[in-house]
Amino acid sequence: MKLLLSHPAGNQNVRAMLDASETAGMLARFSTTIAVSPDNLALKLVPQGLSRDLLRRRFNLPREKILQHPLREIARAVCGKLGWNYWLRHEEGFASIDGVLQDFDRFTARALPEVHRRHGLGAVYAYEDSALETFRAAKSLGLKCVYDLPISYWEIGRGLMEEERRRLPAWAGALGGGMADTPAKLERKAQELALADLVVVPSRFVADSLPAWAAQKTTVLSPFGSPASTGAPSHMAADPSRPLRVLFVGSMGQRKGLGDLFQAMQLLKGENIELVVMGSLLNELDFYRSQYPGFTHEKGRPHAEVLKLMRSCDVFCLPSLYEGRALVMQEAMSQGLPVVITPNTGGDDLVIEGKTGFLVPIRSPEKIAEKLAWFNHNRQALPAMKEAAMQHAATYTWKNYGDVVIDAIRKLA
Repeated sequence: MKLLLSHPAGNQNVRAMLDASETAGMLARFSTTIAVSPDNLALKLVPQGLSRDLLRRRFNLPREKILQHPLREIARAVCGKLGWNYWLRHEEGFASIDGVLQDFDRFTARALPEVHRRHGLGAVYAYEDSALETFRAAKSLGLKCVYDLPISYWEIGRGLMEEERRRLPAWAGALGGGMADTPAKLERKAQELALADLVVVPSRFVADSLPAWAAQKTTVLSPFGSPASTGAPSHMAADPSRPLRVLFVGSMGQRKGLGDLFQAMQLLKGENIELVVMGSLLNELDFYRSQYPGFTHEKGRPHAEVLKLMRSCDVFCLPSLYEGRALVMQEAMSQGLPVVITPNTGGDDLVIEGKTGFLVPIRSPEKIAEKLAWFNHNRQALPAMKEAAMQHAATYTWKNYGDVVIDAIRKLA
């Protein structure tokens, strides 16, 4: 079966699917916004500081297999760099993320009949928020629709965030989680799912989030792969005079459970524990300091530098209320960090209780504090747990991720 795969950017799981479908001889075309080489004209059309970001849009594919639709994505990057926020207004701006996604979706839908005529497609593979028009065009051509849902279905997240607005009103300005999405956008998500013949999910949490009317759809669960480990884990935490360094990585909102982690740290006053938070602000920094003043804030940085920061820490904590499967968990484990996470991160299978870390319920500052205090009081257990975390993370590979999905697509024929 030949397929067209579309994604506006091409993140790590997309690249794994590209590799898998190309290796299987199934990839007819990859549709995206920008795919560059060092001599690409797009690099000459943007401010100098954007060239490094654009060079991340390189793909290990023959150039003739890539369809590009770059205009709005370039506009989004330029407007963001120059502070032209009017054009980036949520769902309304010409260069907003939704503007880019919907324009890209229409482009792929227009290109689909010609690709099908030339290559005899059997399926299209598209991702949440950029699949609707592509799927409509595919259905008109008799093609199967594969829908990649990388995060829990929106109804689950919306319900949890509405509860958080009441539970932690101080965090209303830093909830995250798409609370500003309009009914029109949510209806698009529902229509995309309704058209899907196969739903690809990265965790049981996402699979269980599907609404009742879609529960009988064919799904395939394939966990993301982990990055390679970069050497032996640090054993610095064995020194009881040194603070236990607990790391949180993610957008600084209550969707990620940051409010609960801050409350846990308040409960841990007197413990020799340091909280390191790396992520983008959803509110003024003063707001976060008002919730817990003692954390160290680290700004975003290139991926290699993120891994270096991880290796300087001892434990990773992500008490999210909902995710798909937060890849950062496996990144942290690959660098030797045991984890304290909730089942709603989509990573419950990463936890071998007491060996690679601990699972805690959502909305449970007391349980988070209990587990972090355990690490602080049982530092002699950390070296073995760090080794176990690295070894367990290494069992999840991107090749296996792609192969499992490809096998499910073949069964659609």
